[in-house]
Amino acid sequence: MTAESGRREPGGDVGGFEKFTKGIGMKLLEKMGYKGGGLGKNEQGIVAPIEAKLRPKKMGMGFNDYKETSSAPALQESDGKQTVARPAILPVEGRSKEKLWSKQAKKVKKVYVTAEELLAKKQEQGLETVQKVFDMRGPQVRVLTNLENLNAEEKARENDVPMPELQHNIRLIVDLAELDIQKIDSDLRNEMETVVALQKEKEKLQAEAARQKRQFDNMEEIVGVLNWIGEESTSGTLTLDSLAKAFADLQQQYVEEYTLCNLSSIACSYALPLFIRIFQGWDPLQTPTHGLEVVSLWKDLLQGNDIFAISDAASPYTQLFMEVVFPAVRISGTNTWQARDPEPMLRFLDSWEKLLPSSVLQSILENIILPKLSAAVYSWDPRRETVPIHSWVHPWLLLLGQRLESCYHTICSRFESVLHAWHPSDMSAYYILSPWKTVFDAINWEKLMVRFIVPKLLAVMHEFQINPANQNLDQFYWVCTWATAIPIHHMLPILDIFFNKWQEVLYHWLCSNPNFEEVTKWYLGWKELIPPELQANEHIRYRLNLALDMMNQAVEGLEVVQTGLRENISYLRVLEQRQFETQKKAAVQAQSRPSVGSNSGIQMDGTGSGVDMSMKEVIEVHAQENGLLFKPKPGRMQDGHQIYGFGNISIIIDSLNQKVFARVEDKWSFVSLEQLLDLHNRSGLKRR
Repeated sequence: MTAESGRREPGGDVGGFEKFTKGIGMKLLEKMGYKGGGLGKNEQGIVAPIEAKLRPKKMGMGFNDYKETSSAPALQESDGKQTVARPAILPVEGRSKEKLWSKQAKKVKKVYVTAEELLAKKQEQGLETVQKVFDMRGPQVRVLTNLENLNAEEKARENDVPMPELQHNIRLIVDLAELDIQKIDSDLRNEMETVVALQKEKEKLQAEAARQKRQFDNMEEIVGVLNWIGEESTSGTLTLDSLAKAFADLQQQYVEEYTLCNLSSIACSYALPLFIRIFQGWDPLQTPTHGLEVVSLWKDLLQGNDIFAISDAASPYTQLFMEVVFPAVRISGTNTWQARDPEPMLRFLDSWEKLLPSSVLQSILENIILPKLSAAVYSWDPRRETVPIHSWVHPWLLLLGQRLESCYHTICSRFESVLHAWHPSDMSAYYILSPWKTVFDAINWEKLMVRFIVPKLLAVMHEFQINPANQNLDQFYWVCTWATAIPIHHMLPILDIFFNKWQEVLYHWLCSNPNFEEVTKWYLGWKELIPPELQANEHIRYRLNLALDMMNQAVEGLEVVQTGLRENISYLRVLEQRQFETQKKAAVQAQSRPSVGSNSGIQMDGTGSGVDMSMKEVIEVHAQENGLLFKPKPGRMQDGHQIYGFGNISIIIDSLNQKVFARVEDKWSFVSLEQLLDLHNRSGLKRR
């Protein structure tokens, strides 16, 4: 195909293909305004199609900028003249080619960046440190300062940038120049920082040199003072006052050197012989304030403000105290001091409280006071001693603390040895025991009260008689005196015995048309006799309110009901009727058991009569109604339970399991109220 064959005359061969068709193509072109020549409104379009050009074999696409399309055919003007065909306009991404070679090309103003502007820009971007990136993908190694221009050549080639290698080299030179500028700036900054650091180090060394020079001068002055003190000590003219003044001046003027050179130890070595002269022949129990002022002055010189710099036991002040004061205290405490007269030793400790080192105080307590006190407690006999033991033991509670535990056991055993024969009428027991309530632990104190005090107070309250016409209050006072010493849950059962008798007397009095003013005074008088500690208890207030209810019933003309006693009896009887069969079976089982203590008995539930004291009330009232005596038998126990006398028989009350047992044929069996009377009557017949 020749070049001429690619050019056709306008309209000459156009439509020639219609001889093989029905001519519809030309008709459509003519309808759209085609009159021959080029296509389009202005006839600028080509008529002949663009011819493709065969790419050589084994040549890749885009190799060496090979153009795969032939030049566009020439266009023919409508007047038949041949013109040069316009090349097809292909869109190109990126920037278009600039005609840099043309004189008419627009000149771009060159902008130069100074080193300061470059460093400021990099600082704004946060590039404090510059890193190099080596690109080894090509034939030559490229050095990049950032990753922005990593693919600059590929982009330039894609955008058809002229001379990309030259531009790359120029850009590389610029980057290296920027890198050099940044490196120079970094080196300059490092040098400036080094200058600042060296300047500070110079100032520090100058200050250290000045300090050492000042310290050296101070040392010379201190050595001069010490030499003078040595001369005075050698000549025998040195006194405590002059020595104290010299070291006080040194401590005030040379604070750092005083601690660094341990001048307090030097002062102690000079002061020790002088102190021995002052305290020679001193009795601390007779004149405890002797030498207080001079020791107080030397405490600051030997110990100083920093008392934690060295241990207390190794400080010069402690050594001086152990050499001068402690020997006198040890001699007087061992030879002349008596533990039953603690005042002399207490006066000494109070006077020297602020001056006693802690290690010296502990040594005095453990080696002097505690041995003498333990020996006195061991030899104490409460039956012959006239001075209460707490008067000479309690002053040491705060100082000795837990180290008195061994003494507590001895004291408690001494109390137990004399309380067996004690009677509540002897009030000295209360004044001896009550101060120890807060000293002994709660468990041991409660055991002591329950074992020796409570049973005897119960017996006294059982014997106590209430007679409004001729009342004897001695026994009541014996019991109420122990209100603050005995735990409240043990005190309430004792007072319940009183309230049962008191309420019974009030009931009979109200049923005999009394003078209500006298009854009111009688009530208020008894209420005042009850200690405030007991009146604050809810149960005591309840028993007092029961009496008020009875008094109000009598004033209003109603039938007086003895609340809390007869209700318990009726409740128990109804309960016995409901559980008759159960009790009968339990009785058979209990009688078949050979053991002394049976586990069955009167099982009482719930409310008023299900507790130990309510059961005692019921049995006591039941005994009173039948004219029988109900009281505990002092000193007699069975399986940890108090034995009571109900008429001629012995009974025990198991408050934990809510059961009552009676002594029948050498064994304990449960009983009911009716059975108690039968057993009493049968026991009386046997005695006849």
